[in-house]
Amino acid sequence: MRCAPTAGAALVLCAATAGLLSAQGRPAPPEPRRFASWDEVNVLAHGLLQLGHGLREHVERTQGRLGALERRLAACGAACRGAAPSTAPGPGAAPAPETLRGLQVQLKAQHGRIQQLVHKVAQQQRHLEKQRLRLRQLQAQVRGLPGRGRREARGGRGRAGRLTPLPPRQVGLLTPEEEEAEAESTRGEALPETAPPPDSAAHNASRLHRLPRDCQELFEEGERQSGLFQIQPPGSSPFLVNCKMTSDGGWTVIQRRQDGSVDFNQPWEAYKTGFGDPQGEFWLGLEKVHSITGDGGSRLAVQLQDWDGHAESLQFPMRLGGEDTAYSLQLTAPVASKLGASTLTPDGLSLPFSTWDQDHDLRGDLNCAKSLSGGWWFGTCGHSNLNGQYFRSIPRQRQQRKKGIFWKTWRGRYYPLQATTMLIQPREAAAAS
Repeated sequence: MRCAPTAGAALVLCAATAGLLSAQGRPAPPEPRRFASWDEVNVLAHGLLQLGHGLREHVERTQGRLGALERRLAACGAACRGAAPSTAPGPGAAPAPETLRGLQVQLKAQHGRIQQLVHKVAQQQRHLEKQRLRLRQLQAQVRGLPGRGRREARGGRGRAGRLTPLPPRQVGLLTPEEEEAEAESTRGEALPETAPPPDSAAHNASRLHRLPRDCQELFEEGERQSGLFQIQPPGSSPFLVNCKMTSDGGWTVIQRRQDGSVDFNQPWEAYKTGFGDPQGEFWLGLEKVHSITGDGGSRLAVQLQDWDGHAESLQFPMRLGGEDTAYSLQLTAPVASKLGASTLTPDGLSLPFSTWDQDHDLRGDLNCAKSLSGGWWFGTCGHSNLNGQYFRSIPRQRQQRKKGIFWKTWRGRYYPLQATTMLIQPREAAAAS
C-alpha cells in the first residue's frame, strides 16, 4: 500500500490502515470484538478530516495548473495554426497543430478524471462531517451523566427524555446493522425513578415506555434544566433537540446563528433533514419541525442581535405545513403585516420554503434563494432572511449586504445581523401560562 505524504494525522492513519491490510493475509485465532475508545475515535475522525482536506487542496492545485497549461496550449495552438501555411515543417517533424490537438485531448481526459476525484472528495467530506456530528452527539450523551447525578441527589425524578449515556461497549465502530440494533435496544429507555410520590406512580409507569414529544412536555414533567434531550413526536423516529427552559415553558430551538462556523447555503434536502451542531450553529430540519408542531398551532420566537449589543425578541403564532405544501409557513394577517407583507388573503399569508435548487418563493421573475443566500420563507425576497450569508464585518457593497442575515422591520434589509435564534412552543402552552 502506497501512502502519499500529507498531514501528520493522515500519515498516522495511513500507517495504521496499511498495518491492518497486511495483517489480513495471515490467519489468526479469533479474538473477542474490541471497540474503539473515545480518544481512538476522535483521532480517527481527525485523521480522516485532515486526509480529506489535504487531498482536496492537492486536487485544486493540480486542477489550477492543468487549466493554466491548457490555456497556454490553446493560445499556442491558435498561433501555430495561423503560422502553418507559411511555415514548412522540417524533414521527419510532426505537424505542430496535430501534436497540440493530441495534447489537448489528453488534458481534457485528465481534467475529467480530476473532476470525478473532486466529486468523490466532496462526498467523503460530507460523510465525515456527519460522522463528526454523531461523535459530538455521543459526547454530549456522556456529558449528561453528571446532570443525572445532580437530579438524583435532590430527590430526583429522572426524565425519560434526558439523554442516557451509552455504556462503554457501545462507543465503538459498529456496522450500520449493529447501530440500528443498538438504537432499537435503547429506544425509549428511561432513567430510574428515585422515590416518586405515591400519587404519581401510575403516571411515571406510563412514561417509562416512551420519550417526550417535545421540550414543553419535558417542562410539564418537571424538567427545568436547558440542554440536549431526545424527543419523539407522534409518528416520528426519536431525534436530538436543544431545549431552552424558561419561566413560561419549554422551547425547542430550531435554528441558531452566532459565528459563521456552518455554511447555510444548502440545498433542499439538507434543509429538510437538518444540518450543523445542536450545541453551536445549526438548522434542526423542516421535517423535524413539522413533526413537532403537527397540525396544531405553535408559537414562533425569533431572537435577533446586532453588532452594537442591541437585541430584539419577537413572538407570533404560526402553523407549518408538510412537504406537500413546501413546508409553508402560515401567518395571521396582523403578524404578516408587521413582517412587511403587502398582499394578504383574509386567512393571512402562506409562505413556502425555498432553496437555490427548489424555488417556491412568491417572485415569478427571480429565485430569491439563489439571488440572496441560504434557504428561507422568502415571499418577495425583501422582508427577512435569517439563513443568509454570515458577515463578520459589514460589507461596503450594498449588493453584497443584502445577501446577509437581515430582518427588515428591525434593522433594515441591508444590515447583516450578528446572531439569531429561532424557537417553537405549542400554542396551548401559552394559554396555560
